[in-house]
Amino acid sequence: MATVSALDIENLEIIRNGVDQFISACAKRLAMRDGVILDIAPQTYKGAKGHFPATVKIETLDIDPKTTPTYVADICQTNAAISTDRFDVIVCTEVLEHVVQPFLAVEEIRRMLKPGGCLIGTTPFNFRIHGPLPDCWRFTEHGLRALFQNFEKIEIQATESPDRDLMPIQYQFIAWKAKRS
Repeated sequence: MATVSALDIENLEIIRNGVDQFISACAKRLAMRDGVILDIAPQTYKGAKGHFPATVKIETLDIDPKTTPTYVADICQTNAAISTDRFDVIVCTEVLEHVVQPFLAVEEIRRMLKPGGCLIGTTPFNFRIHGPLPDCWRFTEHGLRALFQNFEKIEIQATESPDRDLMPIQYQFIAWKAKRS
């Protein structure tokens, strides 16, 4: 069994708190009163639930049927059971590092978003390999901009590592689909 360092324990706490705070800030910014949100792979974490009013419908998607999501699906594939332009917001936190084909996953997310909709996302950078496996990627700000090149706009912020320039613990981002495709 691998030994988990004190740094990784600290960074995990920062990552989890960062996800929660970022979703909360985005929910306040969007001020949704109705609509449909897709939360991708929230597993046992809070995810989008609790950050948006009860009048907003939250559906879930996960590749693992044991998590009892609304949709059992792989975001690296086109999922015919989910209509194009269905969701006002998609929440995808700490997931993209686990997909084998991130460009396909982002394109499927874009397909499912309504025109003018947004993706609320996070991904770790300075963090150990972790489950659920596979854990395939670490994205820099430049990589995220390339990954979301087909979106109209992306806003990215980094949670910096203390005393370690250019090695953020986590990236948080909101990507907007164009109002007209």
